[in-house]
Amino acid sequence: MVAEIDAIGKSGEDLYIKVPRGTVVRDSETGKLIADLSKEGQVELILPGGRGGKGNSHFATSTRQAPRFSQDGEKGIEKEVILELKLLADVGLIGFPSVGKSTILSVVTSARPKIADYHFTTLEPNLGVVKTEYGDSFVIADIPGIIEGASEGIGLGLRFLRHIERTRLLLHVIDVSGSEGRNPVEDFKIINKELKKYSEKLSKRKQIIVANKIDSMQDESLYNNLAKLAKEKNLEIFKISAVTGEGLKELFAYVSKILKTLPKEELEETEEKVVYTLKEEEQGFDVRKENGIYIVDGPAIEKIMARANLEDNESLYYFQKSIRFLGVEERLKRMGVKEGDTVKFIDWEMEWFD
Repeated sequence: MVAEIDAIGKSGEDLYIKVPRGTVVRDSETGKLIADLSKEGQVELILPGGRGGKGNSHFATSTRQAPRFSQDGEKGIEKEVILELKLLADVGLIGFPSVGKSTILSVVTSARPKIADYHFTTLEPNLGVVKTEYGDSFVIADIPGIIEGASEGIGLGLRFLRHIERTRLLLHVIDVSGSEGRNPVEDFKIINKELKKYSEKLSKRKQIIVANKIDSMQDESLYNNLAKLAKEKNLEIFKISAVTGEGLKELFAYVSKILKTLPKEELEETEEKVVYTLKEEEQGFDVRKENGIYIVDGPAIEKIMARANLEDNESLYYFQKSIRFLGVEERLKRMGVKEGDTVKFIDWEMEWFD
């Protein structure tokens, strides 16, 4: 991400970039978390700008009332970051492709996801608001189809799985019609295996089984076996038909009731955040002699060199005064420097004179 702002110097302003709520910011090189912008109106300082310089008036004295040099400001921190959006919703619809998640969303909310009779028609998560007859409302997200191997990135798995992390309740939609020869029990196990492999915490999230497409169910045993599994795992199961609307009212009345019992836990990233700060002023420097040349470097010298205009006589004088104040001149003399020797400050060479 590259961001630029025209204002400079004293008139320079902080640069704010608006992002959707739920955006996670990471260092692209290390992958470390920088910020999790999941709260309403949240503002975070991602990277600090450099310390300001000093204008020529700062260097005015009684004998030098109009100095022709100034001190440049420091460079700020530059980083390439990754912005990752994780949806914030109360309820997440999960399940294999084409089990009816998008149809459910389109029926119970005003959202209009693309729906067709083939796999992976939903390529991005869709959000909608469910309003119950009692005046309650909650946000529901259609999480696109997860397949076996999603936790390893097969298909678009990782893009989809990250959105489920921000939901409080999961509705696991399973096709019990038998029209595609699928086994509902196996589908349930595969999806939950992927959830656990992706996140142990996610695998323990409250889950309700939604047996869909009962209007075209060809084998009653498919539902019965799934209901038996639900009982073994102490999970609620609802029979519905997203197409005809059968069972939807009962399902979402129960969902509304359950949401009131679930704590609104902080769904932010739990890993430690990395904070980028400017280095404190360092006064260290090093002097050594290599091949007859005296080399002076170190943090303190870098600071001075970054702010000095060595092509200006007054600035050059200020540079010489600064290194004398640091003790560089004294160190050089102790090491035997004499007039005419070459002294190199970082990448700038000069002929020494007393």
